[in-house]
Amino acid sequence: MPLQPHSRRTSGGATAAAAIAASRRPGRRCGAAGAAGSGSPRAGRELRGDASFRWSPPRTDSRGATSWAEAIAGASVGFPCCGPGTRGPRLLAMAPLSTRLLFQRGRPKSDRLGKIRSLDLSGLNLLSEDLDLNLLGRLKQLQELDLSDNQLETLPADLGLPHLHVLHCANNQLSDVTPLCQFPQLEELSLEGNPFLTVSDSLKITFLLPELRKFNGKDVSTTRSKAENLNRELTTRVATHWRKFMAALSPEEQAKAQANFVKSAVRNVRYGPVSLSEFTQWRVRMISEELVASGGTHAREADMPEGPHKATATQEPRLEPLHFLQCHSKNNSPSDLRTQLWACAFEPAWDEGQAGATSQTVATCGGEAVCVIDCQTGIVLHKYKVPGEEFFSVAWTTLTVVTQTGHKKRWNVLAAAGLRGLVRLLHVQAGFCCGLIRGHKKAIATLCFSPTHETHLFTASYDKRIILWDIGTPNQDYEFQASHLLTLDTTSTPLRLCPVAPCPDTYLLAGCEGGCCCWDVRLDQPQKRRVCEVEFVFSEGSEASGQRVDGLAFVNEDVVASKGSSLGTICLWSWSQTWQGRGSQPTVAVVVLARLQWSPTILAYFSLSTCPDKGLVLCGDEQGSVWIYDIRPLLAQRSPPQAAPQAAPQILKWPQPQALGQTVTKTMVNTVVANPTFTYLTALTDSNIVAIWRRGEP
Repeated sequence: MPLQPHSRRTSGGATAAAAIAASRRPGRRCGAAGAAGSGSPRAGRELRGDASFRWSPPRTDSRGATSWAEAIAGASVGFPCCGPGTRGPRLLAMAPLSTRLLFQRGRPKSDRLGKIRSLDLSGLNLLSEDLDLNLLGRLKQLQELDLSDNQLETLPADLGLPHLHVLHCANNQLSDVTPLCQFPQLEELSLEGNPFLTVSDSLKITFLLPELRKFNGKDVSTTRSKAENLNRELTTRVATHWRKFMAALSPEEQAKAQANFVKSAVRNVRYGPVSLSEFTQWRVRMISEELVASGGTHAREADMPEGPHKATATQEPRLEPLHFLQCHSKNNSPSDLRTQLWACAFEPAWDEGQAGATSQTVATCGGEAVCVIDCQTGIVLHKYKVPGEEFFSVAWTTLTVVTQTGHKKRWNVLAAAGLRGLVRLLHVQAGFCCGLIRGHKKAIATLCFSPTHETHLFTASYDKRIILWDIGTPNQDYEFQASHLLTLDTTSTPLRLCPVAPCPDTYLLAGCEGGCCCWDVRLDQPQKRRVCEVEFVFSEGSEASGQRVDGLAFVNEDVVASKGSSLGTICLWSWSQTWQGRGSQPTVAVVVLARLQWSPTILAYFSLSTCPDKGLVLCGDEQGSVWIYDIRPLLAQRSPPQAAPQAAPQILKWPQPQALGQTVTKTMVNTVVANPTFTYLTALTDSNIVAIWRRGEP
């Protein structure tokens, strides 16, 4: 499929950028010990072939480890590290603006303000009220203005600089970009280090400044393309809302109700993630006002393209490649082809209590970064970097907190952990790390929250311990105080954690380098340090135990999917039947329901996942393919399990996008995760690529 150049992602249909580069990827190890060797404990898969790929990376915040960055292309917008909603102390200006100061700092040197073309007012601690409109308005030929490193909270609405082409406003306190519309000729803009600007402001800028070419040192075309895509969808939705809104009114009522249409559209037209709502509502208002002014003409034009997208009733649902992103590059380098991406998790839906609620926001981790991506638009909403860290796992939980006014509020928290053995609790909306948990001596391989206790977190480490924490709820300063509840000892490195679906408060399963183990995790028991209670084996005989299990998940309340115990297969087994036959034995053979055919590779650490609402099992492989199994028909059969593994009904091949006349060839897919409604599927690779598919409508 031919793809157009794109500065931050490759997209399966219309926008993508990839270029072949000749360099070797790090070997992926197939031995039994996953923690040996230098660098990442997970490094070491052997690799066949030497093709790799290069994408242009997103812009990231360069100010350090504990700050989030809005990762829309070109934006480098930081957040306050003192907590949400706080501003730093006001500093007094060195001196008020004066004609003498402008002459001193202006270029070229002149005795007339009207001849100055470049002016440097950076580092003066200027406040917004220090910008003298009468004085600055005399700079009729000014083309470049530097207001960086001041204390500006807003720009005056009429600075009177009609020929301004370059504006630097980095490291201020700006919170609104709409005054920039007074500079229609602006070609270059810098807003880095303004902690109250968001990704929505980055998108607004593309509409306010039609001549802009560079934003924060980066080409603005990518941001403009994303904004235009959003705008097209919003225009179509506003037009649809107009048609429905006016159809319910008589001709006399329509003339009076047009003013109310704008309010109705802003209230009802929705598209994209919550973090872009400020931008979408801003554009919806503008589109609605234009629509009312045109008398509905724009609505008929916007409706025209809808026809080709309609599907017939006989079409089957299909998965379409949507976005291919490179957003975990070390040092933001476009030549980083070695960063391995390990885990992803979809954010819980905000309206989870409503029927059909789902999430389209996914957290991904790998290398020194954790990213939060909107699957619908392909926009990287947030990025958290820790130089020297290598993140292996992420997990979400939804906490109930009480505000200062006494109201209860639901709040999503993201936990991330990896090489340094630390758990970081991230406040995604506010954009800062609000908790750090230290408890392991080596890297943390995986973590997961309890499905029944929102504050209970399991962490599994290469120090051969699993720890259960209670992270608690944050105080008014958004600080966590975690407490240690249990320690579970393992005889080998734990790789996957899985609370037992029918009794998550009682038992925990773990897939380990040495097999599949189970612990009693009841908190009413006196022992706070416990050993494995049962080891599950997948075949009879003396060699049954000690086999690595690197994939483990419940498909429903009873059926478990596991991988790694035998070459080229995924095992489906019954928890209830296996547990009933346990007796008092420390080693129990699982009751196999079916075996699924998978890749015959000898390489390890391809994690599987499940989509319980749809009865699906998902797994990637060393060729870049995604194996999708619908096990509901298989489990409905009453006959004994067949000896031969069942073939996967659907395998998504690597899409092989093209760019610059070359093809992006295969890669390894480490993990695959779908959202609960199976609308979006996200795959992480060994080649620093996040791939997103979308399910088409039947």
